[in-house]
Amino acid sequence: MAFVGGVVLLAFVVALCLCATGAEPQLEVGFYSYSCPAAELLVKEEVEKALQDDPGVGADLLRMHFHDCFVRGCDGSILLNSTKGNTAEKDAQINTDLEGFDVIDTIKEKLEAACKGVVSCADILAFASRDSIVHYGGVPYKVPSGRRDGRVSIAADTSILPSPKLGLSELTKLFISKGLSQNDMITLSGAHTVGIAHCDAFSNRLYNGDATLDQNYAAYLKTQCPPGSNNTVSMDPKTPRKFDNLYYRLILKNQALFTSDQTLVSTQGTATQVRRLAESYKRFQKKFADAIVKMGAIEVLTGSEGEIRADCKVVN
Repeated sequence: MAFVGGVVLLAFVVALCLCATGAEPQLEVGFYSYSCPAAELLVKEEVEKALQDDPGVGADLLRMHFHDCFVRGCDGSILLNSTKGNTAEKDAQINTDLEGFDVIDTIKEKLEAACKGVVSCADILAFASRDSIVHYGGVPYKVPSGRRDGRVSIAADTSILPSPKLGLSELTKLFISKGLSQNDMITLSGAHTVGIAHCDAFSNRLYNGDATLDQNYAAYLKTQCPPGSNNTVSMDPKTPRKFDNLYYRLILKNQALFTSDQTLVSTQGTATQVRRLAESYKRFQKKFADAIVKMGAIEVLTGSEGEIRADCKVVN
């Protein structure tokens, strides 16, 4: 009888500890192994189809995942449409040039047909981001899943997203506020090795005499971005659709586009980190995979929180 009582008491203590620590269900690799075994494969297939039609859309999906996670956590809120009384995140100024929302919607339709009400939009975005990186030559990595979808999306909340004109101190504080380190920030900035940038994001460097921008490169950029224009240029002019570490070599040559990129070498410590990533493709790939998985866990909704949207554009 005492033994049974001890077991009961132990169970009570364990339950009490879980409540006291606020323990919640965590993300896990293979979350859909039983509920929707083909989920990740289906996402990959649709991402590949989309990249065949638009080779640059993978960079948008990667950026979309980042913007989603930094605003209200990785809850798919960036995917929600605006309503009559509310402007959603996707329609905020910083996101107006994002493409790929239709790709996520197509994937969701396929998954709903295969496994109705099972796979969240937030997880779809995390998977699609990974598959885009792999398509561009990045090393495959496992994506923990089990995120649930948020019900709130407000354009004004995107004010937290980093501007391309931020300096090292501001960037570091922002990333730390999201549970990421300065090293994580430097590593995740490597996503700028793919994709394009609008001239207005860096034209201040061209026409205000920025001494940290290589003058020959600046002269070339001026031909692509005459005053008043808002054309686009590749973030990485040499390998714009290859997920490599050339981005860091460009920074070391003072050939980064954004102030927020070039600022990564503004201290001895951060410059050392940039050099290490520039020297080793393998190191960059490993550190990037670790950092984006860590980012993908920012303020996630799990368990009974949020919902599993039937349509990524609207709440249930």
